[in-house]
Amino acid sequence: MEFVVVIPARYASTRLPAKPLADICGKPMIQHVYEKAVASGASHVYVATDHQAVFDAVSEFTSNVLMTREDHQSGTERLAEVVEQLQLESDTIVVNVQGDEPLLASENVSQVAKLLADSDAPMATLSTSIDDIDDIFNPNCVKVVSDAHNNAVYFSRATIPYHRDAMMSNQTDKINLDDYARHIGIYAYRAGFITQYIELPESPLEVLESLEQLRVLYHGYKIKIAKALCAPQAGVDTPEDLARVIAVLSK
Repeated sequence: MEFVVVIPARYASTRLPAKPLADICGKPMIQHVYEKAVASGASHVYVATDHQAVFDAVSEFTSNVLMTREDHQSGTERLAEVVEQLQLESDTIVVNVQGDEPLLASENVSQVAKLLADSDAPMATLSTSIDDIDDIFNPNCVKVVSDAHNNAVYFSRATIPYHRDAMMSNQTDKINLDDYARHIGIYAYRAGFITQYIELPESPLEVLESLEQLRVLYHGYKIKIAKALCAPQAGVDTPEDLARVIAVLSK
């Protein structure tokens, strides 16, 4: 199985300016992500950025860096530009890895690529267990439910599935966390579908939930989903997150 990894790396970040270039143990954060992606066994790993400073920094450790437009509204749009620049064949498997996850588990990258390769779906993603009951009520924790064939049924910031008896009687101790799964933002696509996706009309569900993957389900396409082999580590959004990652990698 062959697959390509693309790492979108936007320079702008409200809470952590120049985030891809943040120093972690002597390397910019984007280099840590790149090295984890390479370890997944991908045939090629590319970094796609919108800023010259990131382009120059990445060029220090790989020639697989692409300059993309600044006006993309989503990571998928940036991915589509990469597919066009590289002239990828429509059946090429492309894994989209977030550029702010220096603790990325390489095993999850290869897992999601294989999940797609073994299916007829145009897209695949991963989930993980929920260990804290507060997370099922937290809108920042995106929940996902799937069917008997490992197809995603719905993604939501709301509490799904809704445990009627426990919720209506306000007895949260009756809730079994094994009934819930958190979505992980790593995706595998067939390259042709990436181009097709950005031509699909925006769906009312994705607007309401602010979850762009709902566009795929709304228009009737399948998303394969499986539980991640490795529990994912949180990404870097704030200076506090950065300090936590530095502490982990310093060991």
